[in-house]
Amino acid sequence: MKKLITIAILAAAIGCAPKESTTTTSETTSTTATAATQTVGTAPQSDTAATAATATTATTATTATTTTGTATTTAPPASDKKAVEKEKKVSSNPYEGKIAEIHTEKGEIDIRFFPDVAPNHVKNFIDLANKGFYNGIRFHRVIAGFMIQGGDPNTISGPPSTWGTGGSPNKLKAEFNSVHHARGIVSAARTNDPNSASSQFFICVADAGFLDRQYTVFGAVTKGMDVADKIVEAAKGQELPSNPVRIEKVVIRDAKTPEEKAPTPK
Repeated sequence: MKKLITIAILAAAIGCAPKESTTTTSETTSTTATAATQTVGTAPQSDTAATAATATTATTATTATTTTGTATTTAPPASDKKAVEKEKKVSSNPYEGKIAEIHTEKGEIDIRFFPDVAPNHVKNFIDLANKGFYNGIRFHRVIAGFMIQGGDPNTISGPPSTWGTGGSPNKLKAEFNSVHHARGIVSAARTNDPNSASSQFFICVADAGFLDRQYTVFGAVTKGMDVADKIVEAAKGQELPSNPVRIEKVVIRDAKTPEEKAPTPK
């Protein structure tokens, strides 16, 4: 009997002893994740912040660690920065991105400019055109298979014997560059002095690579080479036509099409 009483007392003592905590890692994770979800859900946030909060909650549920999302501002891609810088450069130079519409008796010839390789020649042509300098001037020299040349104010009212000898008061220093004298290239006419270019220019109607780095290329035709060919035909084989085609006016405007905005050929 005494032995039974002793066993009963020991059993009662064990039943009253405090139990060791048995909470598992998974239960702790679940509790932490629930708490984190409730905390994030009560904070006011924008769509961007909400997305960040959702991502944070998912991470918390996995690692059982509560983290605070931090909004970050991403810098624009390098390509966007270059585009903005290029746009600023174009807008700051009044001679960038310009087109000359040369309206002639045979039609219109449009020219884009290369101010990056011949800035002074481009400026000179645009300034003269804006003053109406080229209005009424004729293409006084035409060589089939080579080029058509114009820009001499003597062709407006001077005798034919003086055609090709005139120009504006400006004399430009040579800006020879690497652009090839291909069909459609616009280059500055000059005397034997490399620094004698003025208002006269020529348009190549065929490849003329033998002129490369000896004459200043400053533009190229984007529209109207068929008109240039008509000017050649009108000359009827004469280098100095008896009735040369006249330039009615030159209009300077902003470039519009991708071809007009294309970079200078290399």
